Amino acid sequence: MIELLAAQNAVSFPVLNALIIVPVAGALAVILLPNSRPELIRPIGAIFASIAGALSLYVMTQFSVHDPGFQFQSIQSWIPSLGINWHVGVDGISLWLVVLTGLITPIVLVAVDPHHDPKPYTAWLLLLQAGSFGAFLALDLFLFFVMFEIVLVPMYMLIAGWGYDDRRYAATKFFLYTMAGSALMLVAIVSVATLSSGSQDITFNVIELAQRQALSTNTARLCFLAFVLAFVIKVPVVPVHTWLPDAHTQAPTAGSVVLAAVMLKLGTYGLLRFGLYLFPEASVWAAPTLATLGVIGVVYGAIVATMQKDLKRLVAYSSVAHMGFIVLGIFAFTTQSLEGGVLQMINHGLSTGALFLLVGMLYERRKTRAIAELSGIQSAAPIFAGFFTVAMLSSIGVPGLNGFVGEFLVLIGSYETRRWWTVIAATGVILAALYLLWAYQRVFHGEPTADDEKTADLSLKEGLVLAPFLAGIVFLGIYPKPLLERIEPAVNNLISHLEHHSDYVQPDLGDPVVVEGDHGSKDDH
Repeated sequence: MIELLAAQNAVSFPVLNALIIVPVAGALAVILLPNSRPELIRPIGAIFASIAGALSLYVMTQFSVHDPGFQFQSIQSWIPSLGINWHVGVDGISLWLVVLTGLITPIVLVAVDPHHDPKPYTAWLLLLQAGSFGAFLALDLFLFFVMFEIVLVPMYMLIAGWGYDDRRYAATKFFLYTMAGSALMLVAIVSVATLSSGSQDITFNVIELAQRQALSTNTARLCFLAFVLAFVIKVPVVPVHTWLPDAHTQAPTAGSVVLAAVMLKLGTYGLLRFGLYLFPEASVWAAPTLATLGVIGVVYGAIVATMQKDLKRLVAYSSVAHMGFIVLGIFAFTTQSLEGGVLQMINHGLSTGALFLLVGMLYERRKTRAIAELSGIQSAAPIFAGFFTVAMLSSIGVPGLNGFVGEFLVLIGSYETRRWWTVIAATGVILAALYLLWAYQRVFHGEPTADDEKTADLSLKEGLVLAPFLAGIVFLGIYPKPLLERIEPAVNNLISHLEHHSDYVQPDLGDPVVVEGDHGSKDDH
């Protein structure tokens, strides 16, 4: 089945290249606009971002549901002497992350007013969209590294330029953490490409490297750990998570939404695409430790969230808990857990993205995010409270909304191979209900102050920009099949790849088998 991973459908128009080029063109168009026409900046930026979003929807509609391989591939020679190509493609794992990236950026461009310097603000958001597309689509390790690093600069600039009082500290911390992990990953990328070549030409092609599996066991494990460090910092996983609450708290609303909905997924996507795919034996070897870190993140993030006094910081710590669920699902190695993990990436983007937008809108009205200073908002802004309720219940994982489907798949799939991990992680669902319901009750119910009574309800524009989030939350909670039927073939192919190159065997549902830390190793090459 491994050769299926290289499948591609015929397409004359390089649509994936266009996904990356259009936002870059938009950023250039915005920068070249005359300063005498500031009113055109955000509309033009939103138009280019929307074109990219429309292209992502085109990819979704043309995607072959039952093909587990990479589709719409485009390969152009880039640095031929080093075997580096511009190689992009999309499969069922990356498809919905591409769609999410395509839809989030135009929404935040329309929804959030930067208040100052709209030209660089809009350009940075467009470059962030382009870099995120590139990272999710890259099938060349060097190209992936370039895109993975490119997204750091726009996010750093957004936090440092349009954030709150401690924005420069938070932006620098975010940048240094991510760069520290990326430096080791670059060494590992070069090592994998050169050591895997043998008598063959050097290549950074992810598909070829995954098929070769030419590294010795110990070398593969070292390279895997270097990749994992870069990705778990981005997720982030406890204990390398401390940059995230600061970044979210200090980032402007648009930065927080894109960071939560898109950028954090680069970490979990990287674990799936490069960790499991390039290093299957090492992934199985390290799975108990990484699943444990995921569970620690679930419980730790939930407990710390209950202690927060700032509403935005509370939502930030809820992200730590939710991303821990995804890590557990990835390293449980079952179809259900991996499907749930991929679906939960999308669910988290919708629910947490909506919560950050709502918290930003509330701050614009009340100039505070302190939970103790807010009370009884529902009486003055019932529609606002209703939107917040749906997003909050989605984040908790209430049946009928999208969060339940992803969490349920992760838990039921993980129970087959990580029973006790799953039992502990399930407590995170209870804790999520505790801290989110407490915050909701405190902010939206109770006796309103004079300032609370003056809180304006959602405007028509705000309702329209929030509507796609809530539509996705409800639709995926009721009918997740369109996503799952595209995710499942790619996930099953990845599991087959794991089974082919390690001693792991996926148990049948209902026949739980505890996966041990080391299943033996292939002979060193």
